[in-house]
Amino acid sequence: MSELTSMAVKSAKTPTTSVDDLNRIVHANHWAPFSVLGSHEWSDGAAPARLIRAFLPEAKNAWVVDLSGGEPGVRTPMEQIHPDGFFVAHFPTRTAPFPYRLAVESHEGFSWEFIDPYQFGPVLSDFDLHLLGEGTHYRNFERLGAHLRDHEGVAGVHFAVWAPNAERVSVIGNFNHWDGRRHPMRSCGATGLWEIFIPELSQGEVYKFEIKSRVQGYLVKKSDPYGFSAELRPETASVVWDVTNFDWHDDEWMRGRQQAQSLNSPLAIYEVHLGSWRRKTEEGNRFLTYRELADQLVEHLKETNFTHIELMPVNEHPFDGSWGYQPVGYFAPTSRFGTPDDFAYFIDTLHQNGIGVILDWVPAHFPRDVHGLGFFDGTHLYEHEDPRLGEHRDWGTKIFNYGRPEVRNFLLGNALFWLERYHIDGLRVDAVASMLYLDYSRKPGEWVPNIHGGNENLEAIDFIKRLNELCHAEHPGVLTIAEESTSWSGVSRPTYLGGLGFSLKWNMGWMNDTLEYMSKDPVFRKYEHGSLTFSMIYAFNENFLLPLSHDEVVHGKGSLLDKMPGDLWQKFANLRLLYGYMYGHPGKKLLFMGDEIAQWREWGHDTSLDWHLLQWPDHQGIKNLVGDLNAIYRSDPALYEVDFEWQGFEWLELHDWENSVLAFLRSAKDRSDSVVVVCNFTPVVREDYRVGVPSGGYYREILNTDAQRYGGSNVGNQGGVWARHESHGGRPYHLSLRIPPMAVLFLKMPTAS
Repeated sequence: MSELTSMAVKSAKTPTTSVDDLNRIVHANHWAPFSVLGSHEWSDGAAPARLIRAFLPEAKNAWVVDLSGGEPGVRTPMEQIHPDGFFVAHFPTRTAPFPYRLAVESHEGFSWEFIDPYQFGPVLSDFDLHLLGEGTHYRNFERLGAHLRDHEGVAGVHFAVWAPNAERVSVIGNFNHWDGRRHPMRSCGATGLWEIFIPELSQGEVYKFEIKSRVQGYLVKKSDPYGFSAELRPETASVVWDVTNFDWHDDEWMRGRQQAQSLNSPLAIYEVHLGSWRRKTEEGNRFLTYRELADQLVEHLKETNFTHIELMPVNEHPFDGSWGYQPVGYFAPTSRFGTPDDFAYFIDTLHQNGIGVILDWVPAHFPRDVHGLGFFDGTHLYEHEDPRLGEHRDWGTKIFNYGRPEVRNFLLGNALFWLERYHIDGLRVDAVASMLYLDYSRKPGEWVPNIHGGNENLEAIDFIKRLNELCHAEHPGVLTIAEESTSWSGVSRPTYLGGLGFSLKWNMGWMNDTLEYMSKDPVFRKYEHGSLTFSMIYAFNENFLLPLSHDEVVHGKGSLLDKMPGDLWQKFANLRLLYGYMYGHPGKKLLFMGDEIAQWREWGHDTSLDWHLLQWPDHQGIKNLVGDLNAIYRSDPALYEVDFEWQGFEWLELHDWENSVLAFLRSAKDRSDSVVVVCNFTPVVREDYRVGVPSGGYYREILNTDAQRYGGSNVGNQGGVWARHESHGGRPYHLSLRIPPMAVLFLKMPTAS
């Protein structure tokens, strides 16, 4: 592009624009384009007049169409004062602003008209700027990003982005041929925010922000951090979408959610990766759409009686193999399965069928992709600059700077966005341990201590507490669930008691100990008895959820069925035993997809589950068992009502390591409402096995994992057993049971008449 000299300006018919302004506009580095472009009052020392300036690099000729008298308007030709396409129109008799369009004739002979975006005032209010600047605008998603709106009587899209170290920010897209010179944005001063209203754009428009940094002229094209939709990978642009227009029909669910998700309610979660739950193999192995998934998952969840589904991250992400855990579009449900409206339909459908939806959420880190958050405006804006604070080297990702108000605001607003805009019922927060510790997965010298010399990440801790306070205050009844693998105290305790404020914490210790025990040959299990009973030492220190998640069936670990020892029959019996023990044990429940059909192979993100296995009785039996376990669990308060206090649990047989038998009592708030759980971890039938119980009467066998319906040998107690009035184990009555091999019995204690 050519430079313009002062002589060239003076030779123009109307010298109205400084050389510096002209060159900065045509070279796309003007920090205040609204001070030059658009409609401005102007005086050359005589009477005031009005100028309209426009940069139109595609134009051969241009006109201002004055609409103050109505359509079709009066045309005034514009004078080209720069060879790269800078035009000016001079209105010597007009001083007040007036509505207008610009008309353009291209060098190829095409003509069109459009409304000049530079005639519009700001959209963001001073109060918005104040709250966004201090990081307390928790509805930031209502102001930042791309929003369809009417502004000053005209329909279009308002764009806003935070880039405090930019010299210039432009919106680019198909509408301006991805030319960063065409729509430079208005700087909002010290806040670091930039905005522009572009008339006549509509939903579905693709766009990015082109950012020219004040730091070494760094130039980059970024997707919108607040973009509500995104192109299908490998494309990386954001897409204009109105996420406020979906017509929800889940009022009944939302009204009852707080009770349905209370800590004394049943919670049986089905963890799902939407891209591999089921695929259309007959159509090129394509993904199911959100709408197809909604209908098919509802049917499956009703058959298996889960209360909730947990979605592995659905935020837009560039790489399928990350499973969503390296998100770029924090506000955009992935376009792999459809539009934002399709995703809302998915949630709405599950809610209408009484199924809650938990979203796996990733505030711990983000990927390095050039179009993402990293090095956003030529500086380390969202992440720490120091790699000892700002990088997860194991994962190749960046760590958020939780101490920066605008970054905290981004994440807090994002959490509220999913809860509010998509009616999400809970957030499972990924990798909490990596947020809590500055030395997480780091060697000495690779981390920086906090101000007290410790390894606690004080800024992240404060952020987590504020996250939980906000979520629970703004949306009572939602769940926040921590994937936290250390012994950090008070993860699921309220912040006012010194805790982190989560509703629930994954019980990783139970999961590791139990799977390690179950992998042992039953001959050797008696030597590992303590690994089963150890979980009850700490079971009530937190509000625990028992997870058998995707992490246990990948990376060479084998499927749950494949982990089990023994021959074919023993593998299936062990799996039934594992599930029965899990559902008897205190704590809410989570199973990963495929566990309910006893998948043989490890989970793979790029293929469907092996649904064909259900043609075999053993696999169908596991599905039957999971469905019945969930149904009994949901219907019997003894199994869920007192999950987090000792009052809901009592050992009946703790020390029989020789026979690898455990027995315990689960009780509801009304302790007369109880279930006896008896587990036999060997393939030996235990005849006339005595278990002490607190009261007499007929104990009905409500579940036997060895039943023929589940693929078992059908050993049992013919529906129940009468308690004998003979003391055993310090209790006045006992049951004489026939305990099936590698099986669990649930026996309902009779209520007092």
